[in-house]
Amino acid sequence: MNQPQLHVMRYCSRKIGMLTVLLAAVFFTRPLQAKVVVDFDPNIDYSKYKSYAFIGGVENLVAIQLNPELIENPLHHTVARELDKRGLREVQPGENPDVVVRYWINSSAQMDVTVAGEWGPYSAYVGGYWSFLFESVGTGGKKESVLIIDLIDPKAKSLAWRLYLIGKLANPEKEWKRIDEEISKGLENYPPSEKAKEEKKQERAAHLPKP
Repeated sequence: MNQPQLHVMRYCSRKIGMLTVLLAAVFFTRPLQAKVVVDFDPNIDYSKYKSYAFIGGVENLVAIQLNPELIENPLHHTVARELDKRGLREVQPGENPDVVVRYWINSSAQMDVTVAGEWGPYSAYVGGYWSFLFESVGTGGKKESVLIIDLIDPKAKSLAWRLYLIGKLANPEKEWKRIDEEISKGLENYPPSEKAKEEKKQERAAHLPKP
């Protein structure tokens, strides 16, 4: 190989090396995005829900070693903003809301421990119809946190719609802008369309045991 060819190869090699380092730096410094998963009951007529009340987090939030106040207020604001956009009206819990909003947080590795806590008038909704996706989320990332937002029908005491936000939640105060965006993304398709309902029915038929 002559000297000019060797010079060109070395130059190209340096350029490729610099490009690789640059791409790696861009990739690894990007903010990590959470995984957003939505589950819902496809048999509900969501148009009947006109009002909602925020009932906060479950009592066992203290087991997660996060300050509930750093989560509850911004989460309330975010969910209220998105539901208001969809024509729902916020009322107080004692004003007979059509749906109540509850949230809970845990790590995937603590799913079973957290579910054993105090749930008040509504259950955890992790069995039966809701078990497939709940268990799928629980096995997805053992080192990640899971923020779960439930929309519950208080008259039927049944879960209507659920959002899972799976990712890092070590410092909600600093990370809230990202969390806010991801909750908004999860609520983009609320209420579910007729097409989404049909797809959900087919999904559940494929995974639930036959009666």
